[in-house]
Amino acid sequence: MADEFPFEISPMFEGERIRKDGMYVELAGPKSKGFELVRAADINDIEDDKFTLIGPDLSDMEEGSRHPIAMIYKIAGELVETDLESIVERRNHEFQNYIQGLMHLNQRDDVWLRLGTDAVNKGLTSFEYIAKAIMMLFKNELPFIEKVEAIYITDIQEVEKELDSAKEVYKARDERTRNLHDEDVDTFYGCTLCASFAPTNVCVVTPDRISLCGAINWFDGRAAAKVDPEGPQFAIPKGELIDSESGEYSGVNEAAKRLSSGEYDRIKLHSFFEYPHTSCGCFEVVGFYIPEVDGIGWIDRDFAGTAPNGLQFSTMAGQTGGGKQVAGFLGVGINYFRSPKFIQSDGGWNRVVWMPKILKEKILNDIPEDIRDKIATEEETSDIESLKNFLSEKEHPIVVRWNEEEEENDVQETPSPQQQGYEAPQMMQMPSNFMPSIPMGSSGGSAGMKIILKNAKVSIEKIIIKKDE
Repeated sequence: MADEFPFEISPMFEGERIRKDGMYVELAGPKSKGFELVRAADINDIEDDKFTLIGPDLSDMEEGSRHPIAMIYKIAGELVETDLESIVERRNHEFQNYIQGLMHLNQRDDVWLRLGTDAVNKGLTSFEYIAKAIMMLFKNELPFIEKVEAIYITDIQEVEKELDSAKEVYKARDERTRNLHDEDVDTFYGCTLCASFAPTNVCVVTPDRISLCGAINWFDGRAAAKVDPEGPQFAIPKGELIDSESGEYSGVNEAAKRLSSGEYDRIKLHSFFEYPHTSCGCFEVVGFYIPEVDGIGWIDRDFAGTAPNGLQFSTMAGQTGGGKQVAGFLGVGINYFRSPKFIQSDGGWNRVVWMPKILKEKILNDIPEDIRDKIATEEETSDIESLKNFLSEKEHPIVVRWNEEEEENDVQETPSPQQQGYEAPQMMQMPSNFMPSIPMGSSGGSAGMKIILKNAKVSIEKIIIKKDE
């Protein structure tokens, strides 16, 4: 292998990060275009191990430059079927990261690659080396593939031309689960392809919940587990239904404990706050709680701007990813927005208050008609105050929650510290970057006090304040 390729190939290089100062070229990513696509083909229509490049090769690219890239693989074999396309496609992520000096992130039309300067200096001067290595790994690791052919495109016009066709393929795959739901099946599927980046992540794929990366649906998981039982996609028996509203199953909880090495033992598939699904790092969208309006916002990788809470996608992705289970943040695949069980235990669409315009347009037809115009984008709001005003003007359902809370506060007079036996309400565990302010009542002319918690992760069952004797 050392004689065939100018680089080492090993799972030990998974998780390798290539920073900007060590980068030779960047391919696709947030500032360019690209995609990866696998198509099943007739075995007679494929020339095994053939590589075709359309556009400039690595040797033609300047150090520090950025280029588009499309990676198209045609696979064939007696056991190859259309259901396996997305599974093989997702393995491209894993196998590219086996190559020393190459970093591959994300999936589908969100791919992002970086090639290190050291790798180029050692002889990696052509995409053909990369493609040949991936084709070899496909056949070695996935025995049902008998022939494979690769086409790489780095010409921007050709990438854009093929991108529309690729998106149609992705859309058709996602549509397959429209009429199938969690209650219709006895088995869910798990995926550990992101384990090198997020070792405690527990990716559970169900008919109503696509993988976080958006690349694997329930049918894909079933097909992969069938042809490769020891592979990264595997069956998860549902077990007993514990709670239908939040989507909690005993089988998923058992899998969570096993796959996270005991870090987590409960996962509610359709909950945002209580025992939410873990988040890997390849997720397409991040959901974030906005306490000032008691609503939930969503931000995707393609949005380079700032959300109303003052944070960008990259910042919130760092808070959310790594396989963590964080109340108040949640990574999801875009197709989860189309699920009838979308965060249903926490209000569903009636809790959504903001998302970037491009993301909203992608899923517009899947947003309930009565709330479409009530969800703000960056064009209507830029901060919390303008978001509040927008929601009030549009009479968003979240405003009803505000009014109900105000009425409850009016009925219950706020106790003062001098009152004995005062019990503060239980606080939900929230992420460390929240800064909750806890006002304390006062009597007489006292100004009272305010407790502000910064950079703290707090879970409080009870606060009892008693008068000093």
